[in-house]
Amino acid sequence: MAVNLSPPDPKSLLEIPGVKLGYAEAGIRKPGRRDLMLMTFSPGTRVAGVFTQNSFAAAPVQVCRGKLAASNAVRALVVNAGNANCGTGAAGLAAAHRTCDAVAAVLGCLPSEVLPFSTGVILEHLPVDRIEAALPRCVGSLGTSNWADAAAAIMTTDTVAKAYSRSVTIGGRRICITGMAKGVGMLQPNMATMLAFLATDAPVSGEALKRMVRDVADVSFNRVTVDGDTSTNDSFVLAATGAAGGAEITSPSERGYSELRSAIGDVAVLLAQAIARDGEGATKFITVSAEGAASVAEALAVARAIANSPLVKTAFFASDPNLGRLIMAVGNAGVDGLDTSRIDIHLGGVKVIHQGGRAESYREEEGAREMKQPEITVKVNLGRGTARTMVWTCDYSYDYVKINAEYRT
Repeated sequence: MAVNLSPPDPKSLLEIPGVKLGYAEAGIRKPGRRDLMLMTFSPGTRVAGVFTQNSFAAAPVQVCRGKLAASNAVRALVVNAGNANCGTGAAGLAAAHRTCDAVAAVLGCLPSEVLPFSTGVILEHLPVDRIEAALPRCVGSLGTSNWADAAAAIMTTDTVAKAYSRSVTIGGRRICITGMAKGVGMLQPNMATMLAFLATDAPVSGEALKRMVRDVADVSFNRVTVDGDTSTNDSFVLAATGAAGGAEITSPSERGYSELRSAIGDVAVLLAQAIARDGEGATKFITVSAEGAASVAEALAVARAIANSPLVKTAFFASDPNLGRLIMAVGNAGVDGLDTSRIDIHLGGVKVIHQGGRAESYREEEGAREMKQPEITVKVNLGRGTARTMVWTCDYSYDYVKINAEYRT
């Protein structure tokens, strides 16, 4: 069960002029569940994306990279769940292109204007015929208010659909942002997350959008980890329809860029946190804050070392305040010249480590009390600078092992 996470209220999700969403049951892996999602964009929409750095990048990731390198004019994206179309060689690339051809045929656009995405089991060939058969139902269900249903259609082992909205006023105009994401395992992003799709009606140039998607990913999806593994299919896509009108934002130095980036970042952070809250088998949502670092990269290394440690994560599951595991993880972060005698660590509001040793005021029952909470904050101060960052993660439970041991059954 996800930690303090409920399915999105469809009424809370803002429609984005120029965006429609449809969904269908294609039977890609399991019958009787939505597993195909189609998102269409009005002419003139610009799209940018960042993708996994895993060398075994899936066929759809390879296709998307190539298309976005050639043009940011996109009319549709199609997402299937249940099959990752990864490790499938030339046949996988052909399947991804064939999927784009099928979408283009039903929408009346060019195949080059369609982006494909897949998530699910690796090393199995994509049943494109099932996608082709279900596409007319996707088109028939297209609507501007289908964000919640579309978010449910891209789930795999997720237990809760993930979608959020925000609005911001820029230059006297109301700008809307809505996004969805999926992902609960094989997840430590490197330039993206499992799958995330955000759209806005703001007018943004192609180059500014490329910068914005990287900026947003860095403060959101690149700060979440479930198990330290980077998926083969990780993708984060940002679309701007420009339907709100007004002056186009063309560079980070222009008025409106920072406001829009902040609002989009708010949605992305909520989605990233939702991924950790819904981590496979998660019973606790954990925020790891690293501060007092010499650089953000250094702070991130420490935060990730804690968040990715199986020993730390199992201790959180057991509500066992085993402080040795925390300092072990900090020491494994690879920070050059780290003076451990300057390090302080807090569990929630309780100081557990002072200047590298157990705080004299600390009592183990206090640590156990903090670790029993469904939401926990670990704060590490390295005492060597002013840089700071946060990473969001979850604990490791018995169910994490069970879910992954039985993933293909």
